[in-house]
Amino acid sequence: MVLKAFFPTCCASADSGLLVGRWVPEQSSAVVLAVVHFPFIPLQVKELLAQVHQAGRVGLAVLGTWCHRRQGAEESLGHFLEGLGTIFSHEPWLQLCREPGSKLWSCKATRRQVPPRRGAPYEDQVMLVFYDQRKVLLSQLHPPAALPDRQAGDAAPSAGGLAAVFDTVARSEVLFRSDRFDDGPVRLSHWQSEGVEASILAELAKRASGPVCVLLACLLSLVSAASACRKANVLVSVLLDVALGLALLSWLRGKDRIGPLAEALVPVADHVAEELQHLLQWLMGAPAGLKMNRALDQVLGRFFLYHLHLWISYIHLMSPFIERILWHVGLSACLGLTVALSILSDIIALLTFHIYCFYVYGARLYCLKICGLSSLWRLFRGKKWNVLRQRVDSCSYDLDQLFIGTLLFTILVFLLPTTALYYLVFTLLRLLVVAVQGLMHLLVDLINSLPLYSLGLRLCRPYRLAAGVKFRVLEHEAGRPLRLLMQINPLPYGRVVHTYRLPSYGCHPTHSWGSLCRKLFFGELIYPWRQRGDKQD
Repeated sequence: MVLKAFFPTCCASADSGLLVGRWVPEQSSAVVLAVVHFPFIPLQVKELLAQVHQAGRVGLAVLGTWCHRRQGAEESLGHFLEGLGTIFSHEPWLQLCREPGSKLWSCKATRRQVPPRRGAPYEDQVMLVFYDQRKVLLSQLHPPAALPDRQAGDAAPSAGGLAAVFDTVARSEVLFRSDRFDDGPVRLSHWQSEGVEASILAELAKRASGPVCVLLACLLSLVSAASACRKANVLVSVLLDVALGLALLSWLRGKDRIGPLAEALVPVADHVAEELQHLLQWLMGAPAGLKMNRALDQVLGRFFLYHLHLWISYIHLMSPFIERILWHVGLSACLGLTVALSILSDIIALLTFHIYCFYVYGARLYCLKICGLSSLWRLFRGKKWNVLRQRVDSCSYDLDQLFIGTLLFTILVFLLPTTALYYLVFTLLRLLVVAVQGLMHLLVDLINSLPLYSLGLRLCRPYRLAAGVKFRVLEHEAGRPLRLLMQINPLPYGRVVHTYRLPSYGCHPTHSWGSLCRKLFFGELIYPWRQRGDKQD
């Protein structure tokens, strides 16, 4: 049987001692977390493991022994370590040893309760896998494994494979708080104790920096409270929104740009109204050489020109208050750029209200004629629309009904091109305004939903968001255990955005391209917001 032993790279040069970790029977794997150094009392080691189990709900045990033979005089230490298996009984019992003066390793896993013959211990083959303990502790494996219930004891994770290794290291954080240079009863080697033996001056400086350590601990506690990617993304999104809003406010008030903007708004509105007036006069003639119904063309043109003059009068009436309105809009940017953009979108909707009215008038008139033509077309075929059953049924009509239907159908057909032209022009203008508002809403949603913290984490610390692991062969020789190095594959940027994207509560059109074209063809109104009757995902 082949056993996998996950060994931390930070313990490769540690002194001899005991291997502390967790045995995962489903994967036939042993996850080594730390090395306990001499001298120690077995009862104190068991108490430490019990504390870790109570804090993290992960059952740790002494998995075996670790022997680092730096000199030839330490050959007798291996026999002493083998005798510790009687005190800390575990099946299987691992024996890892590093040869003196070389990079060769020896790995054995013995089972005393399943002897093949005459009481001799049964020995399994061991595959040694090295891993970076710090990166595995700080990383989050995707898709995230379903953690076991912490109140139900040390249950195995529901997700198999490497999720058990990541889960074991993450929930054993209490074990890593102890340092082998502390005055505790048990001295350990793990990722936090790697490279600490610099000098006595560094150790004295660490002891003397008590208040600084307390302050740093408080700051780290605040960071850990917001360490969840969802909370951190929300926090960074809000901070970026406010920063962009303050930058916009400082730009507007830096050289008093609000006054020139307010003075330029009325001439722009007059220019737009003048262009619309020229467009209506062009439609009232012979647009593009088309022959329109002159009576209906004149009525529609004068009707829209009257509304345009009313709108210009309204703009000139509001001109003394425009500067104050823009000043309040700029002041709202201190609440965030998204607030200013939302208010600006509402102002654009108010300034283009006449275009919306033109679109509604043209759409309603066009829709009325389309519905009339479809009803009269069913009349010619001996059909009618059943309102109660919502279907087309057969129906018999007399001669007078067919004659009146023919007259109405002819009138509507000849009046349709004029109405359709006005509807087409104002629909294009309305879609242009909706496109500008849609770009603003997309920018607002981008600021509110883009996971900036996760993207920065992926850029600066790619191992924190892991999509899996890859193994590199370190040694593969006959008679030697296979040694592998486990490396973390970072999560792709696309999956980072898809996984950590914040929920957006903006206004989005609920129409597909097919339904949008159908609504435009039949003259139904297009709204850039969700309606009460729309189905939501």
